[in-house]
Amino acid sequence: MYPPKLAEIVEFFDFLPEDEKRENLIAYADQAAGCGLKEGEAYDLEDVRKDEECTDTVGVFLKVAPGTRQSHFRINLGPQVQTLTRAMTAILCKGLDGATPEEVMDVPQDFVPKIVGGQLIRIRSQTVYYILTRMKSACKVWLNRERAAG
Repeated sequence: MYPPKLAEIVEFFDFLPEDEKRENLIAYADQAAGCGLKEGEAYDLEDVRKDEECTDTVGVFLKVAPGTRQSHFRINLGPQVQTLTRAMTAILCKGLDGATPEEVMDVPQDFVPKIVGGQLIRIRSQTVYYILTRMKSACKVWLNRERAAG
């Protein structure tokens, strides 16, 4: 149902009490900087913009390995991006690493409440889905380009 790495993260969060979910989300938010661009890396798709539903500019960078078609994302977050968005960035970069573009497109959003918890979903409903939506959008553009080239 989910790519294996994402399934592990969902399973970890699923049965945690709300306060432990928040603590772990903060820990993941602290790891978001590690999802940023790395010098010397090239990307197949770059999408940098500021959307209404986000407090700052977000850059989504996608590389798809030839042959294996494994996706690798880098996400650059502006300094005003909220903690929850930073946490979801780290979770999704780790959880979707190595999935094919099709697998990323097929990831249902139903895992988000298991990670974030009901209270934060109600408060920040737009924020928790933002990065996943942007990653899926990048995969869709990449797949469209692949079809056009093939």
